[in-house]
Amino acid sequence: MAWFPAALHWLTALVVYGMFALGLWMVTLSYYDGWYHQAPEIHKSIGILLMMALIVRIIWRLYSPPPVALTSYSRLTRIGAAAGHLLLYLLLFAIIISGYLISTADGKPISVFGWFEIPATLTDAGAQADIAGTLHLWFAWSLVIISLSHGVMALKHHFIDKDDTLKRMTGMSSSDYGAQK
Repeated sequence: MAWFPAALHWLTALVVYGMFALGLWMVTLSYYDGWYHQAPEIHKSIGILLMMALIVRIIWRLYSPPPVALTSYSRLTRIGAAAGHLLLYLLLFAIIISGYLISTADGKPISVFGWFEIPATLTDAGAQADIAGTLHLWFAWSLVIISLSHGVMALKHHFIDKDDTLKRMTGMSSSDYGAQK
């Protein structure tokens, strides 16, 4: 089932970039804009669903580890890849948690498309929304920059190193999950 982690990977990437664009657009809206109230509700709902998908990804990764590193990778490449992946996961969690803290600072739950609600647990913590908002913005920019470098490195592996890294990321590698060229 190599398609499942690849699908989760690319779905997460699409959602993250879509949410980033939505977030940048939302802050430009005026109070009288028709999307002023609706866009944040969509952003929050997708954020909660992203957290659920991220939890599924973590559980999947625990029970079905990713392919072993290619034997052509240097020690530095292996360490860099592991550190980069860890940082991407940490930033995803940090963004979602800070978004939750922004959204629930007023004590109201988050409605996820009207399907269910996530209760507010930490509220009225002084400047909670402002601090979380600043962190949310910095985490989002960091995630986008680091994920772009992740993509650039995959392209480097594909076009310069000519290995199977990109094929493995897209789920199109014909090789097994063992070490390869």
